[in-house]
Amino acid sequence: MCTMEQKKIKVLIVEPNKAPYAKEIAVGLNALQDEIGGNIQAVYPFKEPVALLCDDEGKVKGKPLNRILRDEQNKPYDVIAGTFLIVGLGEQNFVSLDSKLLNYFLNKFKVPEVFIPSNYEVDEPIKVSVLRQLRQEPAGKTKASPPKKREPER
Repeated sequence: MCTMEQKKIKVLIVEPNKAPYAKEIAVGLNALQDEIGGNIQAVYPFKEPVALLCDDEGKVKGKPLNRILRDEQNKPYDVIAGTFLIVGLGEQNFVSLDSKLLNYFLNKFKVPEVFIPSNYEVDEPIKVSVLRQLRQEPAGKTKASPPKKREPER
């Protein structure tokens, strides 16, 4: 007979603005809901045998945008709001990610993305590493003076 300690699965946790990490969590609806902070929605956007578990009301609740989902042509089609999990798929339930899938999705979601509001479109996110580079001004660089006004031609 299995004890509660044995009923754990290894999942990948992906939080907004953070690198993903592996974690062992208890099996069951309550444990999954605690990790994502809401009611679970399972989606299957990848060809690999995994599920992406997210808060089904993450966008409505105004949770921070996390990672973008892309189609087969690498075009953005949706954004996940809030923390999400990647879990393995068993015959009838969620299971631990094996090391190959864990490493694949660790790499896939390795770099956090920052989203800039636009006209209701899913725009390309800015990688956090790029944002950090933009914030740093090269040493010795001074601000450029504004361009001089030209007199209108007559």
